[in-house]
Amino acid sequence: MIAGEKTAPLFLGIDTGGTYTDAVLWREMPAGAGTVLAKAKALTTRHDLTVGISGAVDAVLGKADINPAAIKLVSMSTTLATNALVEGQGGRVALVMIGFTEADLARGGLKSALSSDPVVFVPGGHDVHGMAQPLSLSALEEALPALGASVSGFAVCAYFATRNPGHELLACDMIREKTGLPVTASHELSAKLGGPRRALTTLLNARLISMIDSLVTATERFLAARGIAAPLMVVRGDGALVSAAFARARPIETILSGPAASLVGARHMTGLDNAVVSDIGGTTTDVAVLDRGRPRLDREGATVGGYRTMVEAVAMRTFGLGGDSEVALEEGALEPRILLGPRRLVPLALTGMVNGEAITVELERQLRAATSSRLDGRFAVRTGVPERLAAGLAPLEAKLYETIGTIPLPLDKVLVSNAQNATLNRLVARGLVHISGFTPSDAAHVLGRQANWDAASARLGAELFARKRDGRSQFIARSPEALAKRVLVSLTRYSAEVILETAFAEDGLDGAATVAHALVQRAVDGRNGIARLTITLDRPMVGLGASARLHYAGLPDLVGNDCIVPEDTDVANALGAVVGQVLVSAEALVTQPVEGVFRLSSGDEMCDFRDEGAALAAAETSVRAIVADRSRRAGTDTAEIEIVRDISASTIEGERLFIEAHVEAVATGRPRIAE
Repeated sequence: MIAGEKTAPLFLGIDTGGTYTDAVLWREMPAGAGTVLAKAKALTTRHDLTVGISGAVDAVLGKADINPAAIKLVSMSTTLATNALVEGQGGRVALVMIGFTEADLARGGLKSALSSDPVVFVPGGHDVHGMAQPLSLSALEEALPALGASVSGFAVCAYFATRNPGHELLACDMIREKTGLPVTASHELSAKLGGPRRALTTLLNARLISMIDSLVTATERFLAARGIAAPLMVVRGDGALVSAAFARARPIETILSGPAASLVGARHMTGLDNAVVSDIGGTTTDVAVLDRGRPRLDREGATVGGYRTMVEAVAMRTFGLGGDSEVALEEGALEPRILLGPRRLVPLALTGMVNGEAITVELERQLRAATSSRLDGRFAVRTGVPERLAAGLAPLEAKLYETIGTIPLPLDKVLVSNAQNATLNRLVARGLVHISGFTPSDAAHVLGRQANWDAASARLGAELFARKRDGRSQFIARSPEALAKRVLVSLTRYSAEVILETAFAEDGLDGAATVAHALVQRAVDGRNGIARLTITLDRPMVGLGASARLHYAGLPDLVGNDCIVPEDTDVANALGAVVGQVLVSAEALVTQPVEGVFRLSSGDEMCDFRDEGAALAAAETSVRAIVADRSRRAGTDTAEIEIVRDISASTIEGERLFIEAHVEAVATGRPRIAE
């Protein structure tokens, strides 16, 4: 036994993904070292996350044979927020725009993200120096009774709220008083200018609150039932840890939480300072770069699901490509390609395991039909979310939702017209309905490379898909096995493309356009002519995810470098969750609206000074106090605080002219653990 092992603290790491919930028990040793004592997986149960969490954690506790009360810290990462944005899911929320006009919705992708959710425009807001415009909340007050009964939360964004948040605070107070629903204010999430993009970030945050709240509540309920009285931490999108309460209020900051944790885990497991890390899960593939031992961060804001947010997170590119990706066939081609994603389906093998003959009987019925249908091998089932989240459905949506129940129904019995397909897709986007169909996970079951679900359902689905015809009216595959091989080869090929796209983008190129170039395609495929081209990554690849060994075996030949798959790659996220540290920041701005007046905007306050030095000193004092409080709420009592000044000034005719100053405080520390 290692000296000191008996007293070394035990940490529990949990990762709740789109398909699996992972758990790892880790014993911390001196100098940041440690060892994995046990690890386990269980299916993520979206209707009740407690079931999946308890399945994984109970298995870990059983393997390690320890007293749960000995656990001193629980840390969790999740891909739920990332997956929700990629799949276009989330609660229905109301956006309150103060001082903006309808024309502003066309900027920053806001109108697309808003979709059919309601928006209320309110006169007010501030100018660049924080001076207020006339505010009237009467339109908001009039709309609140109806909105309070049809949405799950509110997002409030005021013009130049980063300079003066007063109008946002007044609107939030009214909404809380009148509805009691969660409210997100834009100034709480970002200090950057750019109203429409800040409104977008606030809107997405409000949509995610109920989802992350359900996750945290489920985890806390489980921990209490097992007698684990340890602090609960959540991994943020930049890889840092924050308390569960902190994450509840700012769930948008957990986008890329799982991928960020995987980077921390990859660094810990391999010791590599420089690598391209690709984490393949059920719903997404997340690719990022480790540079000099740290993940590269996207200072401009993470892009997930096509939306550019203001959340500073790892410079991770998320692609709708994974083991549970929808398998489709290219239309209109003589030799159609296999297309994968970006939508996630529930694999037929998983649906068959849970529902048995209810699935196989329908698949066999479809196989007996003389001709194939585009709806073959597809089922619809409710996700099991609370009924209140189904509020606000249009009549056609409500009627179709009533038809779909908790037992999967084949789509050829659910949909009677093409128009209903669009209605079904809207229910899927709201997170109310899952579609089950053929996926790469099913292909792996057909070939015996995966055996944890029902292989019979997977094979029936492969037979149905193989009956689809190409442009010459020939079956696209001779057998279920031939189809399955083609699907898995396609997944590896697409994986190479997303990895190279990330590498090209990191080099300042248009990643997608570069990968799509005919010369790059020839090089990846090895189709060389007189001119021979090769593509080689300058650093090794690290493959993460339970299916990485299966899908990444053929990658070295496609990307021109080694692919390392660590021993504990299947729980990299859960491991990364327990080896990270708390990191929070706060920023103040000092401007000069008129000569001789130095205006400080920090947190919820704004004040003027006659002296530049006094304003900067007050800014440092303010951000130090804010970040000290924020770090305590984020879960550390040992934070070290660093202050950074960035002063912009110019010289005119030999005289210095102050323009503005940004003062940032950054606090870092290990999370507090139970006594």
